[in-house]
Amino acid sequence: MANTFKFGNGNWAVKDGYALAYNDENNNFKPLPFDFTRASSATRVNKQGLIETVGSGKPRIDFTDNTSGHLLLEPSRMNKLVRSNEFNTTWTLGSALTLTSGQTSTLTGNSDSWLLSSNGTSGFSALTQAVSISGSHTYSIFAKKGTNDLISLRSLSGADARAEFNLNTGVLNSTSNTSSTEIKSYGNGWYRISMTFSASNSFVYVYPNSIGVADAGNIYIQNAQIEAASYATSYIPTEGSSATRIAETGIDCLLPNETIINNSTATVYLEFEALVNDLSNRWISFEELGVPTDNMFEIRLSAGSNLLQIVTRSSGGGQDVVMSETLTDITANNKIAVNYNGLNWKLAVNGTIADTETAARLFNDNIEKIKFSRNTNTNHFYGKVKDLKVYNTALTDTELQNLTS
Repeated sequence: MANTFKFGNGNWAVKDGYALAYNDENNNFKPLPFDFTRASSATRVNKQGLIETVGSGKPRIDFTDNTSGHLLLEPSRMNKLVRSNEFNTTWTLGSALTLTSGQTSTLTGNSDSWLLSSNGTSGFSALTQAVSISGSHTYSIFAKKGTNDLISLRSLSGADARAEFNLNTGVLNSTSNTSSTEIKSYGNGWYRISMTFSASNSFVYVYPNSIGVADAGNIYIQNAQIEAASYATSYIPTEGSSATRIAETGIDCLLPNETIINNSTATVYLEFEALVNDLSNRWISFEELGVPTDNMFEIRLSAGSNLLQIVTRSSGGGQDVVMSETLTDITANNKIAVNYNGLNWKLAVNGTIADTETAARLFNDNIEKIKFSRNTNTNHFYGKVKDLKVYNTALTDTELQNLTS
């Protein structure tokens, strides 16, 4: 058994326009580049735990939630707040509040967070900005407890959407008229809190306490965002106008020889997290050149709740094998392996053999390309790719179970 291809697993190399996989046979990265496209800058959490900006065309290895890193692939999103971290400009400060700039932030390593304080009087106790939005949007902000534990988000646009979070315990206290909420730790007491709601020309608010409660005290805030989406994506800085992070696409690896994934027997292992369980199609394709639908297989996050599928095509383009498994949580860390040995196919998921199928036809050529999309360059894979391995043989059931446990 030879592990002929490695991508990730804590072993990353990137440069402009490329993400590089590792080849055990050559003991280096250079032979296996993934072409990469993103026509804008974007942010990531680096290995030191700091939010930083990565230039256009450079892949993001993100270390949110883990020490090994993952390739972060996201769709296009716009931050509609025009000054995302300038709370003293386009934001309106309530009469019971004061705002102090220049606070040290372990999110960025700079003095660019804000102290939002309430004097405890009955005056208006929110920081407010008007924003023109319609439909489903997610409002997020980074926050840390000061002398107060609580922070509240609110949007007034027809329904009064609101959510209250505890920055001491890291839990959601209450919510109203939201479709989803989240509080996520970024270390050193910092959290990113978010709520998703339906809006039509809205004011958004942040309170350093419970809504309607005049408790004296303070919290720290930084980096606000509103995006037309059902979940919060990576932070998009703005400085006077809305800004867009372009989608990451065109991620292809042309294999340097035909022995890495041959036509008779192989195993592919993938460790990943989906960004959201939104029933969209997100595919990784393994294909030959020329007419890819003659010999190919696809790992699909498919149009069903938490649905994973493996689809193969051979000798004429029709679907040959379909293997399916409903994951417990597609947004959690999932480990899968798919292998074939002649006509026999297997799918292992998180330590179990989930499905087996027999193909009607053999591949008549080797696999020569890996794409993080459908072969037609649609259905792009958006998510967190932690590890992708290829073996030049079909692993045994025990090996598959151990690999995906």
